[in-house]
Amino acid sequence: MKKLVLLLVSIFALSLYSCRETTQEKTEDAVEAIGEDIEDNVNKAGDKVKEGAKKVEEGAEKVEREIDEEIHEDDN
Repeated sequence: MKKLVLLLVSIFALSLYSCRETTQEKTEDAVEAIGEDIEDNVNKAGDKVKEGAKKVEEGAEKVEREIDEEIHEDDN
């Protein structure tokens, strides 16, 4: 009887340890996935900022051309 109880306690302890490892692995996987998501979103945000900067630059060039045209029209 004593051996049976000891065996059951051993199995129970081993199963708790296994569950803890599984939980830890799942947590590590979740943290890694979150890190990858953050990295992807930062890259996307960087791309959007570059697109916005390009549009601002194009707009500034357009305004500059329009000002030059106005100045040259006034000269005539």
